[in-house]
Formats: sequence, C-alpha cells, structure tokens
Amino acid sequence: MHFEREQAFYEENRMELCKKYAGKRVVIVSDKILGVYDSDKEAMQETAKTLPRGSFMVKYIPLDPKKEVIRLL
Repeated sequence: MHFEREQAFYEENRMELCKKYAGKRVVIVSDKILGVYDSDKEAMQETAKTLPRGSFMVKYIPLDPKKEVIRLL
C-alpha cells in the first residue's frame, strides 16, 4: 500500500492533529507535516510546487477525532 508510513504517522498522532488542525488539510511526507491548508485544492497546488504529485499525502483532519473521512483525489 502506498503511503503506509504517512498513514501510520496520522494514526499515531490523530488526537493531537485533531486538536491542532481540526477541519484543515495537512500534507504529510513520511512522519512530518509539511503544510496546513483550508482545502484539498490548495494543499495539492501549493505542495506540488516543490514536490512531485504522488510523493505526499493530503489528509483531511476531521472535527471529531473518532470519525474517519475518506477522500479520493
């Protein structure tokens, strides 16, 4: 599966990410947050300026940490 490391980072830090970034989109590469954005489009466009598409994961941070939102881009 692609983005296994990024997904593991998200799962391990879900509660903290929800406290800090609820309702936002974060860009994750490996085990680092590279950016925080208001929309998927903005996250993709801004990050693609410095990294090739497919090398980073954009993750929506839900308002409720108990709910998972799946987004396909």
